[in-house]
Amino acid sequence: MEVSAEVERLGYHRLWVAEHHGMPAVASSAPAVLIAHLANATATLRVGSGGVMLPNHAPLVVAEQFGTLEALHPGRIDLGLGRAPGTDPVTVRALRRTPDMLADTFPDDVVELINYLLPGEGPPSHPSANPGRGYLPEVWLLGSSLFSAQLAGLLGLPFSFAYHFAPKLLDAALTTYRSNFRPSVLHTEPRVMVAVSVLCAPSETEALWLSGSTALSILQLRSGRLGPLPSPEEAAGYPFTAAEKSIIEEAMSTHLIGDPDMVTEGLRHLQARTGADEIMLSTRSHSYEARVRSLSLIAQNWGMVTSASGGDDGRRGIAPGAASQPASH
Repeated sequence: MEVSAEVERLGYHRLWVAEHHGMPAVASSAPAVLIAHLANATATLRVGSGGVMLPNHAPLVVAEQFGTLEALHPGRIDLGLGRAPGTDPVTVRALRRTPDMLADTFPDDVVELINYLLPGEGPPSHPSANPGRGYLPEVWLLGSSLFSAQLAGLLGLPFSFAYHFAPKLLDAALTTYRSNFRPSVLHTEPRVMVAVSVLCAPSETEALWLSGSTALSILQLRSGRLGPLPSPEEAAGYPFTAAEKSIIEEAMSTHLIGDPDMVTEGLRHLQARTGADEIMLSTRSHSYEARVRSLSLIAQNWGMVTSASGGDDGRRGIAPGAASQPASH
């Protein structure tokens, strides 16, 4: 995964991979495994999950995995937690095995997981996340709803909002999070990340051409025709109907697609609108080279440092990543 080293060289702050199952276009069913690989390939970049879908796992297992990762790579591991299944109903049943495991216990599971990670000895009956106890990854709550925003605030956790697929709730979710925030042993102040879909190319014309892959994949996903991410050529040859074009226009209306000046202006407007501490870039492209070029053009235009040894001054504010596919990081 050369992209992780390139992302680090460009001066980005963190790189996240998601958890999805049964999706040919997303090679991220085992985020902890990918994070270990990414961390080994980098030296300063924070790496983590965007996120682990906690209802699919026992909290103790997640605590063991991410506590171990933090012990191996101190100060560089993020644990983003999500509530959605990250897959289809059939696969959900395969993951959770029994009907009673489908109950929504997410708030309790988050608290249980954090308690496993906190240093100190628990009661004799309390399991220990060995070798992870006391090694604290940076825990984030991910969400696309007011429920997750309120929970993140009440638990005193940083909050990452999925603007890239739930744009209508952005302002209400951030207001809910900040108004409900209570200081915790992990964080004393609210911290906000906003994830946005971005595709940058030297010209707007080329960026729009490349974005055809996302447009066609949106239709495939909504119709249940899952497959690898289409190429721009496939998208150009697809006979979109008027109804399909309307669906795509609505789904991609908040995507930042264009040349470096256009994309940077959109990012600065989004940061000013939300007061976000960080912006997570979700970049989907059929070509590895186009993904890396998009990140490079944005880094240059944003004025970020271009070497991991150049300090952290330019690294705050934008983080590359995707809540939907690790290959786009």
